[in-house]
Amino acid sequence: MTLSMDPATMNHPPSLPRPGTVTLVGAGPGDPELLTLKAARAIGAASVLFVDDLVSDAIVALAPAGARIVHVGKRGGCKSTPQAFIEKLMVTAAREGETVVRLKGGDPFIFGRGGEEVEHLQAAGLTVHVINGITAGLAAVTSLGVPLTHRDHAHGVVFVTGHARPGDAGPDWAQLAVTARDARLTLVIYMGVTGIEAIAQGLLQGLPAHTPAAVIQHASLPQQRHVGTTLGALAATLVREGMGSPSVIVVGDVMAGVAAAAHPQLQQRHAG
Repeated sequence: MTLSMDPATMNHPPSLPRPGTVTLVGAGPGDPELLTLKAARAIGAASVLFVDDLVSDAIVALAPAGARIVHVGKRGGCKSTPQAFIEKLMVTAAREGETVVRLKGGDPFIFGRGGEEVEHLQAAGLTVHVINGITAGLAAVTSLGVPLTHRDHAHGVVFVTGHARPGDAGPDWAQLAVTARDARLTLVIYMGVTGIEAIAQGLLQGLPAHTPAAVIQHASLPQQRHVGTTLGALAATLVREGMGSPSVIVVGDVMAGVAAAAHPQLQQRHAG
């Protein structure tokens, strides 16, 4: 990816990460063209990068030729690098004078454990910066030409995780469904593939079975695919179509057009 710079700003470039600091960079959903300019500059200035599993090779390729690349993947159902070990690696590298970039899929502060990492790094006395990235829940729906908050169909949006940490009961899906119904909210569910049956059953306690839904896998990447469905058929559709991780699940009336493409009988119900 080539970045063109405005000549008027060349003598006053934005500040770059400095040795001994850590920058958490949101790599977005995978397409390098969705990176912010600030994120691309930070990647290009790093001497060591700690890279999440969902960060695409095209984005990692923006790092300097001499930079050290450390893959610290964390994927549900797969062997993962312990969080405490990742944080220890970052602290050690920064104290050795490295310019550290922690390259995270999506946005560091939306289900990316960025808050935990900032707290740990600051407690170690390090300077930490955070650069936002486009979160997968937004990119996935936009790729289908659908707004998360069309004023005719939704008054807001909820980003919610379908994968709670051990010992945490996770979201109350039935209560969330009631809130979404009464407040007209779009639900965007991250990491929900494994628990889709329980999630759908909970949501059906407050939302009708004909509520439009969609599953988008590999958002923004060449291998992206999606399927439209209804809440009542969501779990069965996901299994039938072989939709796996990483996928975003979206439930709400904004998905009516996508769902109707798979279920034509919904077209009249959601017309207008």
